[in-house]
Parts: sequence; structure tokens; C-alpha cells
Amino acid sequence: MSHKAWMKTVPTENCDVLMTFPDTTDDHTLLWLLNHIRLGIPELIVQVRHHKHTRVYAFFVTATYESLLRGADEIGLRKPVKAEFGGGMRSFSCEEDYIYENIENELYFFTSQERQNIIRYWLENLRAKQGESLHNIQFLEGQPIIPELAARGVIQQVFPLHEQRILKRLMKSWVQAVCEAQPLDEICDYFGVKIAMYFAWLGFYTSAMVYPAVFGSILYTITESDQTSQDICCVVFAIFNVVWSTVFLEEWKRRGAEFAYKWGTLDTPAESIEEPRPQFRGIKRISPVTSAEEFYYPPWKRLLFQCLVSLPICLTCLSLVFFLMLGCFHLQ
Repeated sequence: MSHKAWMKTVPTENCDVLMTFPDTTDDHTLLWLLNHIRLGIPELIVQVRHHKHTRVYAFFVTATYESLLRGADEIGLRKPVKAEFGGGMRSFSCEEDYIYENIENELYFFTSQERQNIIRYWLENLRAKQGESLHNIQFLEGQPIIPELAARGVIQQVFPLHEQRILKRLMKSWVQAVCEAQPLDEICDYFGVKIAMYFAWLGFYTSAMVYPAVFGSILYTITESDQTSQDICCVVFAIFNVVWSTVFLEEWKRRGAEFAYKWGTLDTPAESIEEPRPQFRGIKRISPVTSAEEFYYPPWKRLLFQCLVSLPICLTCLSLVFFLMLGCFHLQ
């Protein structure tokens, strides 16, 4: 039985994120990580399960509705506001939770993607204290624990679980549907804004390609066999493509802005002011710009790595390709 098949043998109604371990994982490692999660992230509910056939341990991770609300406030999750309070999208705040739509309904306020995103944020930001270690793994102070254990193979994988009910609905309305518009709102609710925006662009691009295809087919049909007629049609088709590409880009800018406003990402903060990714390593210092504590990686170390590692490897590869090319010419 595969590692994925056994998950269907256990009910997963109370699970949002699954964390699996190799079958060689000892009890000390499991208890160490479980204790750190429960102490460091008390908002999470973790159940430990073991499959007898694959001998794989897994942590089934979820959270209560109240904890998810605090997590949404912590990460600044944008949610729609009721019409009587101005409408639109706004970062969630527990102090003003009454202004958000469906706040009274625990089943519909958070989508599965939003629940999993909050839990993933907590897991990735579980950080080690000074001097902590697990077997031969020495953690730096403030280093994220779970990404480091996943990189070293202690954790086999961490992934969100699908909801079969929603997948079946998307299968009928999206995958199996013929000549029907894509359910972009449902895609956004389940997979997130980035995936929905990609398929929105893909559908828009596919539809827009109909115009040059039809126009090119007409030109190909009416073009005569002489060189002059072919040259004229080629110039006409080139001019059409220039106009079409300009209109396509401007129309997509407008359509993309509509989707971004609808899905609440039009005025998201720039990446420069967001928190660094949990995998970023560095030393703690006080930022000279914001006067806040931050992780800092000296630029000279990055430059040293580029000069002593990246540059020699690139030059070696280029030299190898160059000599192989000369060898091919010599053989020819």
C-alpha cells in the first residue's frame, strides 16, 4: 500500500494539514516535536496516528474556530465586509469581527485554503530557542524548526488535505464542463488567488487567440499563389497582430485589476515590507531603518559565496560546453 493510499483509510474530517514521518522515526523525535508544537503553538490541535501496514506516523493538525480568527488577525487575512459597514475587503481584526460577512457561521467564514494557510503560517514560524537540539541537529536561536526538519528528512512531508466534496463539485462545473465559463470564484476559494488568477489569465488568453486564428485563416484562404499577394497578406497580418497584442494587453490589465479588486489583492502590501520567509537564516539585529528586531545576513557573505562557488561553477560549465562545441565541429 502506498503512503498516499493509507490516508483514505482514516477519517480526516478534523484535519486541515497532514505531517508525515519516515517509517524509521523513533518515539523520541515524535514526542520532541509534538511537545514543541503544543507548547509553541497552543492554538493547534494535533492528533498522532500510526498506520500498521506502512508503519508511518502522522500528525493530523487542525485548529478551533476561535484560534483561526486570532490567526487571521495575526497574518492580516483580508475578508469581505458587510454592506452596512462600507463593503469591500479589509484585513481581519478580532476587535471588529462583527463587521465581516458570515462571521457568525463557522463553516463558511473560512475557506479550506484560508484555514490551511493560517495553520501553515503557524507551523513555519515555530522557532527554536537558544541551544536547542534534536539528535545531531543543532538549531540556531530563532531558526524555524519545521522547515529545517523537513530539509533534513526528519519530516517526510507537510501538505494540506483536499476536500472531496468540493473537488467533485469542481470536477463537474470546471473539468467536465464543455463550452461553459470557468468557476473562477470557486477556484479562488479553494486553491487561492494565485491559482485562480493564473486560470483567469489562461482562459482570457485562450479566448483572445480566436481572433488572430480566424483572421489568419481567412487571409490564408484568400491569398493567391503569387509572391506579391503573399507579401501583402503577410504585412496585413503583421499589422493585425500588433494591434491585437496591444488591445489584448490593455484589456487584460483591466480584467486583472477587476479580479484583484474582487478577490481583495489589489492593495496588498509590497513584498519589501512583508516579513521574510521562515527559511531565511541570519543573525538577529536591530534594523537601522525601522529600529525593530530582524534577521540579518551580511552582504559580504553572499558576495563571497557568489565569487567562490557560483562564479567558478558557471565558468566551468561554460568552458565545458565551449570545448564540447569545438569537439562537435572537429568531428563534423
